[in-house]
Amino acid sequence: MLIAATLTASAQVKPGIEVLRERGFEGLQGKRVGLVTNPSGVDRNLKSTIDILNEAPEVNLTVLYGPEHGVRGDVYAGGSVMDYTDPATGLPVYSLYGAHRNPTDEMLKNVDIIVYDIQDVGSRSYTFISTLGLVMRAAGAKGIEVMVLDRPNPLGGRKVEGNYVEPGYYSFVSQFRIPYVYGLTVGEVAMLINEEGLNLDQKGDKAHVSCKLTVVPMEGWSRDMLYADTKLPWVLPSPNIPSSRSAICYPSAGLVGEFSNYLQIGVGYTIPFEVFGATWMDAEALKAKLDSYNIPGVGFRVIYYKPFSGGAAGQLVKGVEYFYTDYDAAILTMTQFYVMQAVHELYPAKNPFAEGSRNNMFDKVCGSNQVRNLFSPSFKVDDVKDFWMKDVQDFKDLSKKYYIYK
Repeated sequence: MLIAATLTASAQVKPGIEVLRERGFEGLQGKRVGLVTNPSGVDRNLKSTIDILNEAPEVNLTVLYGPEHGVRGDVYAGGSVMDYTDPATGLPVYSLYGAHRNPTDEMLKNVDIIVYDIQDVGSRSYTFISTLGLVMRAAGAKGIEVMVLDRPNPLGGRKVEGNYVEPGYYSFVSQFRIPYVYGLTVGEVAMLINEEGLNLDQKGDKAHVSCKLTVVPMEGWSRDMLYADTKLPWVLPSPNIPSSRSAICYPSAGLVGEFSNYLQIGVGYTIPFEVFGATWMDAEALKAKLDSYNIPGVGFRVIYYKPFSGGAAGQLVKGVEYFYTDYDAAILTMTQFYVMQAVHELYPAKNPFAEGSRNNMFDKVCGSNQVRNLFSPSFKVDDVKDFWMKDVQDFKDLSKKYYIYK
């Protein structure tokens, strides 16, 4: 079910939590409510959705669920989230990123409806939509409703890039048969996977269970908007996405970032995912090589910096910072493949795939081993681009019927 919203241009986009509040928390009255959220679940005045629901007389908030990084954002990347009692509300907090990633019967016994409110980043490997899908599956099996409070896709609603996940490569970083960049809001994703049965297990077998789903849409958002256009404050949904620019750069560098001993991508510095470099790099030569490709929509500048943490902490990293000079023309995810091509031409001995220790994770994030198999022999973008983009039009055609926004 979709709660109708007035989709008119406004000075500021209203996220789903504000629309829900203005409508007197329609759909929650008389029900025991669970909430999946993190620090990014706030209204425009930075009031937490936890507090909004907990303080509302119409709402009986009974339990909180913690995704990766936790309800309060106090768990760093990859760290296990533990069950505990939230000191601010006295509510139990169940972890969905620790011993269990599927809600158990015990976690669901005191709820009639689960509300989801987390700022998405628009990339398949970002684990919050995986959590959403698993929550929807578990809720559907128990007859529990799910309500998604919609928020902007910081990449906009037009970018679609990357191949579908293939059987054998489903994982928590590739939970659905969707492209790497999917061009949908989280509410639209929820509707898509609920209706199409794209929520699959790790063997690629269908394990689809529909739930009773309500999406509370935003007001004032349109598909051509980037996050800066919404005039909403950006609250980092995870430690390494401190700005909406970081969200745009995440799909541009995150794949190569799986190889921590290869290139430094700004994680551990002030601009995560926005740079490519190494202590052994000739920064000027890398920029010249990249400039020679005439990559549509991307510009590079030389940068030197010292990371605060990580394998290169305290060392001088030399490389390039990149900017999207024509966002519409750029293919975000191809940026890192061009960088790897340039590095291979300058330093052919630097092969991130040779050691093999991270190849499995790279394949999982890519949703297939074919990306690596096609690219690694010669490090040529032309060898992998067609495969990477092969499912884009099919997904655009499929997903259009789930568009909430124009």
